[in-house]
Amino acid sequence: MSELDLQQFNIRTDLALEAKEMAETPGGGPIPGIVSEVTEDNGITITQLHVQNEQGSQAIGKMQGQYVTIEVPELRNQDTELQDRVATAFAKHFEQFLERLGINKMAKILIVGLGNWNVTPDALGPLVVENVMVTRHYFELMPDQVAPGYRPVSAIAPGVLGITGIESSEIVQGIVERSKPDLIIAIDALASKAIERVNTTIQIADTGIHPGSGIGNKRKGLTKEILGVPVIAIGVPTVVYASTIVNNTIEMMRTHIETQKGDTNHIFGLMNQMAEQERLQLVREVLSPLGHDLLVTPKEIDQFIEDIANIIASGLNASLHDAVDTDNVAAYTH
Repeated sequence: MSELDLQQFNIRTDLALEAKEMAETPGGGPIPGIVSEVTEDNGITITQLHVQNEQGSQAIGKMQGQYVTIEVPELRNQDTELQDRVATAFAKHFEQFLERLGINKMAKILIVGLGNWNVTPDALGPLVVENVMVTRHYFELMPDQVAPGYRPVSAIAPGVLGITGIESSEIVQGIVERSKPDLIIAIDALASKAIERVNTTIQIADTGIHPGSGIGNKRKGLTKEILGVPVIAIGVPTVVYASTIVNNTIEMMRTHIETQKGDTNHIFGLMNQMAEQERLQLVREVLSPLGHDLLVTPKEIDQFIEDIANIIASGLNASLHDAVDTDNVAAYTH
C-alpha cells in the first residue's frame, strides 16, 4: 500500500517565523541550524531569523538565509504616527540587507511588484510600484542634472499569468537581461496561518520569492539562481485559509471554555485530544471536497492594502536614496 500524501493538509504559510513556530516542540529547545532574536519597541515586534544550514532549512521548510519579520498588531487602527514609525523601522532593517549583500550607493535597483492589480488582496506589489521613486530614466537621459543622494531605480508590475499569459519570472528575466540591475526587490502578497498577522506583518528575506506559493501554486521563482542577480523579497500576509480560521476558532473556543468551566472534554470529546495538525487535517477533509476552503481577507482590505503599500514604498524610498531622511519618512508616507 502506497503512503498517503498529506502535504495538502499542512498549514500553509509564507512566513518563516510561523514555520519556525510550527516546527518547535514544547520543552524541545532551540531548532538546530536556526538562530533567532526578538526585539520590541513600543508596539513594534521585530524578529530576526537566520536559517544557517540545510538542517535548519529542512526543519522549518524555508530556504537558507536571513529573514526579518516586523509585527505591528495595532497597524489596522490607521494610526499615522505608528505607520511612520513602522516605515522608519522597515527602512533601517532593509538597509542592513543592502549592506550584507554589498550593494553600493550607486547600484542599479529593479523593483518588481508581483500580483494582480484587479484583486485587492493581491494588489500589494503593483501599489508599491505606484508609490516608489523611480529614477533610472533621469540617469539615462540627463545624468548631469541628477542631484546627489539618489541612485538608479526602475520598477515594473508584470501582472499575473492569467492576465498576460506569461510567467512573471520570464518577464523579469527579459528585463534583467536588457537593463542589467545589480539587485532585484520583489514584493508580493503572502498567506498566513494566523488571523492576527494578516495586514499587520511585513517580512523581508534575502532568499528570493516564489509567486503564488502561499496559495498552493507551483511557479518559477525570482531567485539569484534563476536570474543571476541577488533578490530581496518583501511580503505581507493579506489572506488566510478558511480551514485555518475554523481551526483557530476551535482552539479559541476550547481555551475560553477551559478558562470559564475547567473541563472541556464533555463538549469537544475526542477533538480535545487531537494535535493542531490532526485537527486541521480533519477540518480540511471536510471543507476541501465541497470547495469551501476559501482564501479569506478582512472586509477593510481596501484601506489596509493602501496603508501598508505606502509604508513599504516610503521605507524603500528612504533606504534606497540617501537624499530621503531614513529617520523621518513621514513626508513620503502620505
